Amino acid sequence: MPGRNIVHLSVSVAIATDPTSAAAMLADPEYVHLKLAASGALDQHVDVTGSAPDAFTVTTRRSLPTDSIPAHLRGFVGSSLDVRHVEAWEAAAADGSRAGTVVVEIAGAPVRLTGRASLQPADGGSVLVYEGELHAAIPLFGAAVEQAAAGAVKGALSAEEGVAAQWIADHGTATQP
Repeated sequence: MPGRNIVHLSVSVAIATDPTSAAAMLADPEYVHLKLAASGALDQHVDVTGSAPDAFTVTTRRSLPTDSIPAHLRGFVGSSLDVRHVEAWEAAAADGSRAGTVVVEIAGAPVRLTGRASLQPADGGSVLVYEGELHAAIPLFGAAVEQAAAGAVKGALSAEEGVAAQWIADHGTATQP
């Protein structure tokens, strides 16, 4: 659509372990539940298919409060956001790095983020990067809803860094079998 404003999101998460161990963590349903809880989820569902040594997909559904969305826009989304988040990860390269796709849909908004995810070696561990474009299909108020939803999505993804650090402190950095 001409003149349409698309919000670009980029979130980097430092993970203090190698990419192979980080992928095992990302594919662990217990870790995913902790990550969702840290994002403020009111309720949640997690489904992991495949396994970290190979390709795997993590599908989550969570309900988030809308208190971070300006009051005048809450009428468009209600008292909570129903968020569906899918990360499909490819098998690892020789150095443990991997690429994936990410889709985040907010039911009832209608807001959708599509993009790429990558897990790469970095000094002292790994870096997990989410990059994508967020679009709200709401006439007139779409740009305002996009900005508000972008803040909520970015906050939820950014919460992962603290959860990852705690997980590694509790579970170590060894690759899980």
